[in-house]
Amino acid sequence: MEAFGIIGMSMGTMGFIFALSALSQISELKKQLRESGTLPQEKSEKKSPWQ
Repeated sequence: MEAFGIIGMSMGTMGFIFALSALSQISELKKQLRESGTLPQEKSEKKSPWQ
């Protein structure tokens, strides 16, 4: 039964790392789209704590 715990923890850690990577790529894409004028600039945009 301990094997299921180890597998679950490793899969959860991989999912967390994937989510952080995706979050950084999305914020980078939003920045590029705003610079090119495709996405409108927001005046009162909240900054995320990871930027």
